[in-house]
Amino acid sequence: MAKSGKKIIASRETVDRKKLYTLDEAVALLKAAAKSKFDETVEVAMNLGVDPRHADQMVRGVCQLPNGSGRAARVAVFAKGDKADEAKAAGADIVGAEDLMEEIQGGKIDFDKCIATPDMMPLVGRLGKVLGPRNLMPNPKVGTVTPDVAAAVKAAKGGAVEFRVEKAGVLQAGVGKASFTPEQISQNIAALVDAVQKAKPAGAKGNYIKRVSISSTMGPGVKVDPSTLNASA
Repeated sequence: MAKSGKKIIASRETVDRKKLYTLDEAVALLKAAAKSKFDETVEVAMNLGVDPRHADQMVRGVCQLPNGSGRAARVAVFAKGDKADEAKAAGADIVGAEDLMEEIQGGKIDFDKCIATPDMMPLVGRLGKVLGPRNLMPNPKVGTVTPDVAAAVKAAKGGAVEFRVEKAGVLQAGVGKASFTPEQISQNIAALVDAVQKAKPAGAKGNYIKRVSISSTMGPGVKVDPSTLNASA
C-alpha cells in the first residue's frame, strides 16, 4: 500500500492543478502517470453550462469512438424471430425475450449493454426499475431501441460509448485505455467532445463546455483547455 501511495503522490506532483493544458500535453501527462499493473481506463469529465433538472437542457447521446473503447462489452438483445438471428450473427452475447426478462428479474444481469427491437419495448418496460438505475435501459435516443439490431450490436461491440449529463451539469465517460497511443486517445476524446457539442440542447445558454479534465483510473486529473478540444474535434 505504501508503495502504491508513493506512486500516486509522485504522479500528482507532475501535474499543475491550476494550469490548463493543451489536449496533447494533457494526454502525455496522463500516460506518464498511468503506472498501475492493469490497463487503466481513460476517463473524461466535463462541466457543462446546463441545468439537467430542466427537460430542455438534458444532454444525452452516443459516440462511436474511432479507436474503440478497449473494453470487451457484453451485449444483450431483446428480439424474436429473424431479428434474434440477426443479433446472434452480429455477435450479441445474449439474445432472448420472455426468458431473458425472467433472468433479469431473478437478478442475473450478465451484460454491459442492452438493445431491443421496438416491438419488445412493452416487455422491456417492465424492467425499468432494474435496468434504469444501472443505465442499461434501451433508449431510442442513443440507438439501443432499433429494428437494425445488427448495426446496434456491432456499434456496441466496436466501441460506442453512451453519455448523459448528471447533477450539477457534470458529464463523465470512459474513452479508451492508457495503453492506447497518444494519437488514439486524443482522437477518441475529440470524437466525444464533438458528439457532446452536437447534442447541445436548445435550452443551453452562454458557455456550453465550461471545464474539462481527463484522467486514468488511478492517475490525477489533468485540466484541458476547452479551445484545444474544439480545435481537435
